[in-house]
Amino acid sequence: ASWATARAPLSLPVLPAPRYHAMSSQQLLVPPPAVLRQPLAVPDRLLLGPGPSNVPPRILAAGGRQLIGHLHKEMFQIMDEIKLGIQYAFQTQNPLTLAISGPGHCAMEAALLNAVEAGEVVLMAVNGIWGERATDISKRLGMGLGPLPVCCLRLPAINSSRMCLLLVDSVASLGGAPILMDQQGIDILYSGSQKVLNAPPGSAPISFSERARKKIFSRRTKPPSFFLDMGWLANYWGCDDKPRMYHHTAPINSFFSLREGLAILAEQGLENSWKLHKENSLYLCAGLQQLGLQLFVKEQEVRLPTITTFVLPEGYDWKEVTAFIMNKHAIEISGGLGPSAGKVLRIGLMGYNSTKFNVDRVLHALKDALQHCHKNKL
Repeated sequence: ASWATARAPLSLPVLPAPRYHAMSSQQLLVPPPAVLRQPLAVPDRLLLGPGPSNVPPRILAAGGRQLIGHLHKEMFQIMDEIKLGIQYAFQTQNPLTLAISGPGHCAMEAALLNAVEAGEVVLMAVNGIWGERATDISKRLGMGLGPLPVCCLRLPAINSSRMCLLLVDSVASLGGAPILMDQQGIDILYSGSQKVLNAPPGSAPISFSERARKKIFSRRTKPPSFFLDMGWLANYWGCDDKPRMYHHTAPINSFFSLREGLAILAEQGLENSWKLHKENSLYLCAGLQQLGLQLFVKEQEVRLPTITTFVLPEGYDWKEVTAFIMNKHAIEISGGLGPSAGKVLRIGLMGYNSTKFNVDRVLHALKDALQHCHKNKL
């Protein structure tokens, strides 16, 4: 006899009929949070750290508009306008240009996981926390890594190689320092919404050259993330000449804000924006030196106009200084991150916040902090 005919009948246990209870408030084990019965409390602060920056009224108004559907034709029109704004800000004609639904970290990850496959090599210029983060992401994706001194990025051989794609992070520099994607031979460029563009965090401009596009769409394997798959995102953003399909529910109001931030930059003009940020950065640096503070980046020509780093005099606790400025003057400045943590303080002058009036305010607050904060005599 076969196994099927010789097998004894199964004897299944008889389960009691389920007992259903009517839902009542007495069954709720977690009460409504008392704090949510109170009005939302948000302090009014001048954000002069490394980001986010304060949002101007025009962008606040755009972000507060009523929702429309993420697949409505009017939304697609707004996305097309965002794409044009990014192309202007990046100075590129790349068709594969869009905004990631997420902060700059998402754009960093999208760039790496779409352009590089497991086993391929990434040469990473690590000169701070963001190079460290990109290295971490690459390792998680199974990519090979090679050390690369930062100065090598200036060599024409990098972006002239047919086998090498050049990826650049412009989160802190977009709109504040010259970036010419096409002219500089950059293959992948990404940024964020919350710095010079003065939009809330949550959307990240990104663009791919034709070389990068060909590399992405000739992969041997699918990208390891569905959400950041550039094939899907390119379609949703109208970059592939096919009918747009649903991929995810976009952060609609974030896109409203990003669109308006790009519009303000376009109205001001890139060259005017670069000039403004450079002038105010020089004004800040001069003021810091008058206070006897040492600038972290010695060479003026390589300082970032949007974020200025300086060394706190010996004996001061940077946390005490920043807390004093926050509590007394309602101004945010920040300490360092990664390798520079505990070594420097950072002041950001970005977009709407980049004014001489704000420089005077933060210098006054910093002078006050240096006079009143405890200094270790040892």
